[in-house]
Amino acid sequence: MTKMHIGNVADIDRKGSRTLKVNDMEIALFRLSDGEVLAVENKCPHKGGTLSEGMVCGSKVHCPLHDWRIDLHTGKVEDPDTGCVPTFEVEVDPATGAVYLTV
Repeated sequence: MTKMHIGNVADIDRKGSRTLKVNDMEIALFRLSDGEVLAVENKCPHKGGTLSEGMVCGSKVHCPLHDWRIDLHTGKVEDPDTGCVPTFEVEVDPATGAVYLTV
């Protein structure tokens, strides 16, 4: 696993997202309304929808294609749908706001 500095928490709006490419995978970073930053693969397991374009409600993102709800902590799709997306560890330095992603 590799831990990398990817930016600053101020670069991500609350209830917003930011994407980055790591190797051949696009990762979506989400900043929740409480300030927590979470990361998942930017691809819905249903039809490949771009999750970073979805609406964030609480700690779930709604896929913009078919409204599948995905828990950003676990990557698990909410019932009655099934599936999962990879999640990634994110750390935010409380002193500097630096964001680190482990892949």
